[in-house]
Amino acid sequence: MTTQKRRSDRCGRVLLRSPGRPSAGQRENYQRFWATIAAGGSTEDAALDAEVSPAVGGRWFRRAGGMPPLHFSHSSKPLSGRYLAFAEREEIAILRVQEHGVRAIARKLGWAPSTISRELRRNAATRSGGLEYRATIAQWHADRSLRRSKPAKLAGNEALRRYVQERLAGAVTAPDGVKLNGPKVPWRGRRAGPRQHRRWAMAWSPEQIAKRLPLDFPADGSMRISHETIYQALYVQGRGALRRELTACLRTGRALRMPRARVHGKGKSFVSPEIMISERPAEIADRAVPGHWEGDLILGLGSSAIGTLVERTTRFTLLLHLPRMAAYGASARIKNGPALAGHGAAAVRDAITRTITSLPEQIRQSLTWDQGAEMAQHADLRIATGLQVYFCDPHSPWQRGTNENTNGLLRQYFPKGTDLSAHCANDLAAVAMTLNSRPRKALGWKTPAEALNQYLR
Repeated sequence: MTTQKRRSDRCGRVLLRSPGRPSAGQRENYQRFWATIAAGGSTEDAALDAEVSPAVGGRWFRRAGGMPPLHFSHSSKPLSGRYLAFAEREEIAILRVQEHGVRAIARKLGWAPSTISRELRRNAATRSGGLEYRATIAQWHADRSLRRSKPAKLAGNEALRRYVQERLAGAVTAPDGVKLNGPKVPWRGRRAGPRQHRRWAMAWSPEQIAKRLPLDFPADGSMRISHETIYQALYVQGRGALRRELTACLRTGRALRMPRARVHGKGKSFVSPEIMISERPAEIADRAVPGHWEGDLILGLGSSAIGTLVERTTRFTLLLHLPRMAAYGASARIKNGPALAGHGAAAVRDAITRTITSLPEQIRQSLTWDQGAEMAQHADLRIATGLQVYFCDPHSPWQRGTNENTNGLLRQYFPKGTDLSAHCANDLAAVAMTLNSRPRKALGWKTPAEALNQYLR
């Protein structure tokens, strides 16, 4: 007489096709990983917090397109108490090995016997043809069954998908209607580097596409989509509809989405909070006392450069001669090698030290610069000159308004697109003297040289 088994227990059969293998981390690991990413941390730091290897963390980040899955985002609701936790599944596995029955396990954990019975049947490992309960496999099955994925809006609306794709990746056309292919750029799965060809396309931003739809289809409610949905269709390939390579048509060209906190926190490693412009004393901002300078580089053809220093109160200008090194152009550039163009951190530090120390000490108080890499050795500069160095916020040139205005005046003598290395130190001194001898409205029509001499007397 054969025993009739319940359908859920009929696992003594040929091996089933495996849905894959359990991931390297549990739900808690994923949540810690994406919480660190959302806070602006690197992939390596997030992997360390999630207790997985950096390789696994990088794989998680790339697979998700830089966007946390909805069920792992910080805004997702925590699991309710009606679901077994991983620690409880570990306890079930241990008690099962010790040959405890279903009711004994249920009494020990405080769950109904039917819950334990379903858990042992539904989430058991069946690759061997039987029912073997392991906590990691059970948690993996439970996480998979919790997913409630629904088809993406673009996947189910052919007209909307075609509209979005044409505005995003449509061909560039000449005024006569002829399509222009532009440079041929193969898709490599990553963002194109600087000074490289980019794919030519209509390249509407997702927001432009989303806002244009109500104008083009005012009576068709199905032709509506948010820009965030378009971004998700591009970066999260599980959403379908749009291919990942279309990210090359976005303005940034990023193959992976950049977390917002990481963008806001982006800055140079040599810039610490205590030397930011927000910590600069108020007496510098009101220009009451001379001795506080602003600096920058003006760039020319072939990575040539001239350094500029402008005193905030008197507008007195000094120019830094930054000649190229002898090896410039003789060999290919070496990554992380010496700055052969002449405006590396060491060269700029030496030029400022050589120029500023020729002035009296009372007008050598502070220097405000942008966050360019040429100021990476600002600590050595402060020791050599006594200047307290402050840095502007990223992408905030107006915080050095005096210097930016002076750079505009200097472009009359050193236009953009010209080789600035053709000018010797005497040429720079002559141009500086010309500017310092020019009367300024801000100084009551005195010259910068006269205003500085009046203070030094």
